[in-house]
Amino acid sequence: MSISLSSLILLPIWISMAHIQQGGPDEKEKTTALKDLLSRIDLDELMKKDEPPLDFPDTLEGFEYAFNEKGQLRHIKTGEPFVFNYREDLHRWNQKRYEALGEIITKYVYDLLEKDCNLKKISIPVDATESEPKSFIFMSEDALTNPQKLMVLIHGSGVVRAGQWARRLIINEDLDSGTQIPFIKRAMDEGYGVIVLNPNENYIEVEKPKIHVQSSSDSSDEPAEKRERKDKVSKETKKRRDFYEKYRNPQREKEMMQLYIRENGSPEEHAVYVWDHFIAQSAAENVFFVAHSYGGLAFVELMIQREADVKSKVTAVALTDSVHNVWHQEAGKTIREWMRENCCNWVSSSEPLDTSVESMLPDCPRVSAARVAFLHGGLLLSPWPSSPLPGPPHPASAAWCPRGIGVHGPPLVL
Repeated sequence: MSISLSSLILLPIWISMAHIQQGGPDEKEKTTALKDLLSRIDLDELMKKDEPPLDFPDTLEGFEYAFNEKGQLRHIKTGEPFVFNYREDLHRWNQKRYEALGEIITKYVYDLLEKDCNLKKISIPVDATESEPKSFIFMSEDALTNPQKLMVLIHGSGVVRAGQWARRLIINEDLDSGTQIPFIKRAMDEGYGVIVLNPNENYIEVEKPKIHVQSSSDSSDEPAEKRERKDKVSKETKKRRDFYEKYRNPQREKEMMQLYIRENGSPEEHAVYVWDHFIAQSAAENVFFVAHSYGGLAFVELMIQREADVKSKVTAVALTDSVHNVWHQEAGKTIREWMRENCCNWVSSSEPLDTSVESMLPDCPRVSAARVAFLHGGLLLSPWPSSPLPGPPHPASAAWCPRGIGVHGPPLVL
């Protein structure tokens, strides 16, 4: 069994406290002092000193993983699924490794959207200058010209990006469970144009510029002896500061700052921007939304800001474990009435598929997604079945929604 550096440092203190606590009331003062000392020790910082370097591969091959023919992530040599606890008792390092792999998978899914789904990557803002921060969405070739129907996909909050439902499902289950690709392919096969939003890509990160403080000796008329003395003090101060920084941040992680993307600085802003510049400009007579988790909140915010336009163009909305709240978002009566007729929210439930689930809010119907899946804290998203799909319904129909939103999926009549 390995013993970490932090444990070795704290062990004498714990032993001392145990001895003191066995004494009488006169030892309380010492106990208080030791507790105060423990409260000043940053255990997270001590744990960093035990870590290997945060130097991870930038390709799946570098991690020695690959997706097999079933879309499952497997180790190239052993064939085993991904192992989170790669190094025992180093949770922070394991988490950083997981995040590094997640960034590679995000790029891998982007690549699939372009090459496997034949979507186009569209940069936004559409009028962005070369130097300003940018984001992007994905669209099918006919997204703006298809005269009949358009499907818009919005994922939830967190680390997921365009084309993903849940990173954890991609890593631990397969690509069909964790990505939007089955939705996109089936929609295109059924003659839909497709737009894939990217609501979490709100800023870019750049390294914080280092602030250089000009030495006072450069602009001073002080005697040389006094300047040398001050410079010596300055160098000693810098030496102590560098020593402390090495202790505080031994992995030398860069200090970053965020530069927000114009008119796309939040999921809500992003939804409105894509609506104004793309969806509203599309030729489709019927627009359908599929929105998961926070994506549902973003859609409701879109309705609040563009109510008349949305009502005139959107036929129906499929929500999955949506976190919207018509009261907190101050959605008006006419919006709530429209949502009751045109929206349905499939939620985690042990009830049979499509069983009505009671809701305290007077917005859209809530129905069961057949069984609970505790992956990603919500529904396990599954691909559409191979059954034939009828044509567009009356907007008030409750049976219009894409199958695959829940574990088994609600019925599909698009």
